[in-house]
Amino acid sequence: MARNPDDRRSALARLLNVDSRELPAVLAGLLLFFLLFTGYFMLRPVRETMGVAGGVDNLQWLFSATFVATLVVLPLFGWVASRVARNRILPWTYTFFVVNLLAFAAGFIARPESVWAGRIFYVWLSVFNMLAISVAWSVLADVFESHQAKRLFALMAGGASLGGLAGPILGTLLVAPLGHAGLLALSAVFLAAAAFAGSWLQQWRQRQPMLAGEVQDERSRPLGGNPFAGATAVFKSPYLLAISLFVILLASANTFLYFEQARLVAETFPSRTQQTQVFGVIDLVVQSLAILTQLFFTGRIAQRLGVGVLLVAVPLVVAVGFLWLALAPVFAVFVVVMVVRRAGEYALVRPGREMLYTVIPPEQKYKAKNFIDTVVYRGGDAISGWVKRLLDGVGDHPALAMFIGAILALVWALTGVWLGRKQAANEATLGQQHTGNAATAASPHPPTISRAP
Repeated sequence: MARNPDDRRSALARLLNVDSRELPAVLAGLLLFFLLFTGYFMLRPVRETMGVAGGVDNLQWLFSATFVATLVVLPLFGWVASRVARNRILPWTYTFFVVNLLAFAAGFIARPESVWAGRIFYVWLSVFNMLAISVAWSVLADVFESHQAKRLFALMAGGASLGGLAGPILGTLLVAPLGHAGLLALSAVFLAAAAFAGSWLQQWRQRQPMLAGEVQDERSRPLGGNPFAGATAVFKSPYLLAISLFVILLASANTFLYFEQARLVAETFPSRTQQTQVFGVIDLVVQSLAILTQLFFTGRIAQRLGVGVLLVAVPLVVAVGFLWLALAPVFAVFVVVMVVRRAGEYALVRPGREMLYTVIPPEQKYKAKNFIDTVVYRGGDAISGWVKRLLDGVGDHPALAMFIGAILALVWALTGVWLGRKQAANEATLGQQHTGNAATAASPHPPTISRAP
């Protein structure tokens, strides 16, 4: 006897620890990330190849240029977020990036060997990936409540890992027949489809029962404020400042490892094609490990042990990895450390980090969050890039940078402990406010309800 579709849907929901009513939204979120990351990871090996082509000794300049470009772009995004309806921020942003990708594709056809075109693309993609991913997570933090996020965010992040798995495969297989320009055009198609998935998620949320104090049509209104509201909100909030510190330390650890990656790959694989293939294989292994953890373990860990565990585990492992690299700075050891670090970041740190934003107001979910994810992150990249370059120049001793990286990773872990505790306290406070608002709304003569800050 054939099973009823509703029975199959309920069985899938139970397997994934999802309420059956949430399942369509979870699938839409998973699709959003799958499309976004497939397109991005097709291009990531291209970016790494462009970075190596411009000279490993020039990477710190590319990091600095990326930071400056971020400072220029973020106020423009803040202006859009202030004036565009909240449920249209993602489609507008992604449409702009689709146009950019098509323009780069045309440029690579016209000047395929241009080093400067490659450098500009490197900077652009470094800004694009931070902003596009941040906006997608902003939508999820806006659509789902904190208690839902603990169960669902890692599942939807599984779409990112699936995309990170499909992207390198497509990039490795298609770079020869399509060339770099063809990969850019195909990535634009994936990004346009991701915009539709993000729009559907907002529509789903508008069809759900409102939270206490939520206005029916507020998602169709602009957030208001000014383009720099995200930065001012961060400097006024200890909680957001702590998230910023966490992100800076994360970026510093990543940058130290990234520079080692560029150095070791350039020494081991002289061909551009080989380099692109190596970067693609690393991405393939990372995403395979990450997706299993995201689908079946991360949500349950967060639900039972709290967000703090997700934020602390990887920094501790990275600290050990830095010490290992200091003692054995060879490509094989680096691959193990990089794979573990990146798989852990995708499966644990990133979902945990995004859960931190579910307990703040809507304007901060878009503006403050994107300030942290772009300016703060890329600022950490730029500073740590120059620090790493300086340390490499002092006696040409890479082990020194690895020992300092281990210390930074331990501070990173301690910051995660504090944030996990603060998030739990904020979640409890919001829960009490929603309960109180619901009770007031049910009274015979309810007063006007204002949205909880």
